[in-house]
Amino acid sequence: MESIPKPTNTEEICLNLGPQHPSTHGVMKFELTLEGERVVKCVPVIGQLHRGLEKMAEGMLYSQFIPMTDRLDYLAGACNNLGYVLAVETLMGVEAPERAKYIRVIISELQRIASHLVAVGTMALDLGAWTVMLYSFREREMILDIFEMYCGARMTLNCFRVGGTPYDLTPEIIQKIEDFLKVFPSRLDDYEALLNKNPIWLTRTRDIGVISAEDAIAYGLSGPNLRASGVEWDIRKAYPYEIYDRVEFDIPTGSRGDVYDRYWVRMEEMRQSCRIIRQALDQMPEGPIMVDIPGVSLADKAQFPTNFPAVVRHFELLVKGFQPPKREIYVGVENPKGELGFYLVSDGTGRPYRLKIRAPSFVSAQILPKVMKGTLLADVVSILASFDPVMGEIDR
Repeated sequence: MESIPKPTNTEEICLNLGPQHPSTHGVMKFELTLEGERVVKCVPVIGQLHRGLEKMAEGMLYSQFIPMTDRLDYLAGACNNLGYVLAVETLMGVEAPERAKYIRVIISELQRIASHLVAVGTMALDLGAWTVMLYSFREREMILDIFEMYCGARMTLNCFRVGGTPYDLTPEIIQKIEDFLKVFPSRLDDYEALLNKNPIWLTRTRDIGVISAEDAIAYGLSGPNLRASGVEWDIRKAYPYEIYDRVEFDIPTGSRGDVYDRYWVRMEEMRQSCRIIRQALDQMPEGPIMVDIPGVSLADKAQFPTNFPAVVRHFELLVKGFQPPKREIYVGVENPKGELGFYLVSDGTGRPYRLKIRAPSFVSAQILPKVMKGTLLADVVSILASFDPVMGEIDR
């Protein structure tokens, strides 16, 4: 007698991924509705790390908020510092000296490479390529050593100031950067030799998590996540700040908008950052690294014993802070994860009346439910890794 097979149970189940999961890159939680291995619905649940930075800024002097920007994207502290000080400088109508602009760009591009190294390394780790992660963190250590020589910190750098930078590039630091530029391109070739023709890597990344150019624009994506979809948009080219209009570099773009393209764009951007740093080192002039404007920069302490006005200038700036005119501005910069923008409203006092941050990871997260829907559970990990999110930006 022929046996009758039992009907398959196709009931949907709910799976909580995170908030304490290594592949969610921080305290991010996903409520996944699964039908078998297929994702039917994805709901990102954010807010686990909320710190209220924007509200905290209203109780701080403008200069006191610079270290807070390090905590937004803690893998790109220098780039965050630059975006904020540029916003305050625009509010006040102040421009940093030429040498300071070059130093800011050199340090920021090193920071971009360091951030992309973590993105590529952790993405490879999520998909089982342990060696690439070890290699990428080896190169990142070289950059962190340069940061330590420059400002004494390795992650939360707090290295730029309104009106310039407090730290100059010494010949020893420049030599360290030169050494890094000599070896790093060949290390990138090593990563690609391990990944680009690896059948497992290609299976897990090609045609996975595809985002069209139209969707990328409609959802407000920026940075590598936008450029991987074929949109050639980079604030450094569109609205050049500092010295980006004086250096040559290309904007890498993808053709499919999938996980592989988001990986490839970051690899190419690291090569372009090396080009920018090389040109900036060659062009960097001698000169001051901070403006000498009362109400913006501190007085030289060497004048204190004999110059009482210098003491008063020092004291007033530390107690009252900058006094920008009443106005509002928005300044955006091209950070490793995309457009980081600061909207500032000044009421003429030493503290911001309002501060609003446009964080790229937060904006990018809104397209995740659309991209995840219909994918396999295993692809959720690769898609999320390709977005390179950081929760400090999402839960501000």
